[in-house]
Amino acid sequence: MRTKEQKKTYEMDMCSGSILKKMLIFTIPLMCSSILQLLFNAADIVVVGRFAGDNSLAAVGSNTALINLLTNLFVGLSIGANVAAARFYGAKQGGEVKKTVHTAMLLSIFSGIILTVIGVIGARQILIWMQTPSEVLELAVLYLRIYFVGMTGTMIYNFGSALLRAVGDTKRPLYYLFGAGCVNIVLNLLFVICFHMDVAGVALATVISEAISALLVLRCMIKEKGSIHLELRELHIYPDKFVQILKVGLPAGFQGIVFALSNVVIQSSINLFGATVVAGNSAAANIEGFVYMAMNSFYQATISFTSQNFGAGKQERINRIALTGEFCVIVVGLVFGNACVLFGHPLLGIYSSSPAVIESGMHRLRIIARTYALCGIMDVMVGALRGVGYSIMPMIVSLIGACGLRLLWLATVFQIDRYHTVTTVYLSYPITWIITLSVHILCFVLIRRKQMGK
Repeated sequence: MRTKEQKKTYEMDMCSGSILKKMLIFTIPLMCSSILQLLFNAADIVVVGRFAGDNSLAAVGSNTALINLLTNLFVGLSIGANVAAARFYGAKQGGEVKKTVHTAMLLSIFSGIILTVIGVIGARQILIWMQTPSEVLELAVLYLRIYFVGMTGTMIYNFGSALLRAVGDTKRPLYYLFGAGCVNIVLNLLFVICFHMDVAGVALATVISEAISALLVLRCMIKEKGSIHLELRELHIYPDKFVQILKVGLPAGFQGIVFALSNVVIQSSINLFGATVVAGNSAAANIEGFVYMAMNSFYQATISFTSQNFGAGKQERINRIALTGEFCVIVVGLVFGNACVLFGHPLLGIYSSSPAVIESGMHRLRIIARTYALCGIMDVMVGALRGVGYSIMPMIVSLIGACGLRLLWLATVFQIDRYHTVTTVYLSYPITWIITLSVHILCFVLIRRKQMGK
């Protein structure tokens, strides 16, 4: 009886019924989860900005692009696990789902260990390569090393929540992140204000909260009675499932790395303009992150919905899923992006009391936040492509359209004296989004015509 109740409450059949209604039911908890996950970093940045100073703010914020670069490959593998599990679930192959679960969770542990080694050993040198300002270098290195100690917990949570999403469960990850997020905020305040631990305190708080969320997800999957039940003694790499995860996950991960790499290069260019601009950029980027996560939830929904329907052979629903995802992400991107600009001054004031830092942040918001819907449109198209079995193509398009063009922009236009400004750096985002999403849309149309025999 309990199993039936759990299935009714947490799992979702994405292969029938209203697409918009089910997508919103799926997406809203996921959106809240993503925003809560961002609050880990937001709490870090707010606390150090208000109680430790602008140098500490810049030290924490300047690590964001680097953290994304180092973690995106393995986060991509979690997307591969999501797609594989969703397809088997849609095809009603419970045994295959189980094998995918145990392969993915063991892979998450290995991923976390690898990231910890890379982050701890390579922190200083990588930050030097990024031209991190000397006044914030030591603080940035300290934050990064402590942050990566907890990377195994982060990976376990990411893989576990990806598997839960595959069967339509976005509610329980939300509950777990809410609890972990509350712990993170309390510990931030305790470590920084009471113990004066500066960036080490906020990093340690994040590590502890990530560990809590990981343990809660593990407990959930161990107690689960359905197809995503986890038995620790049965953790095993099933070669065929491992290959299926890699087929989608590696290109997805490389695409994430490509975007993160271009952001690292952009961060290096921003670092040239000094600590005030770096701090303002960090605060603005953190605010924009909430918009991105809200839009990204529709990318995740599109992947899961498309994968389940593809596994079930419901080809006629896939185009409608893509269009529904695009409609939702455009609305969210335009509303939230413009809200960031409208309320930019008070929002940035949360991170820093410095007028110069706030104005630097507003400069970024006016250019990037207003056009952020373009990024969301692009991501939903990528999600639809991955869901129907194409992952290498979006990677190549993103490699050329995002990383390649941004690097070219910085190597040419940015080097011209009159255009050697932070405005020129920021403009690289919307320009490359427009070009890349146009190619992704064309690829999707051609692939769907081929798959449907038209």
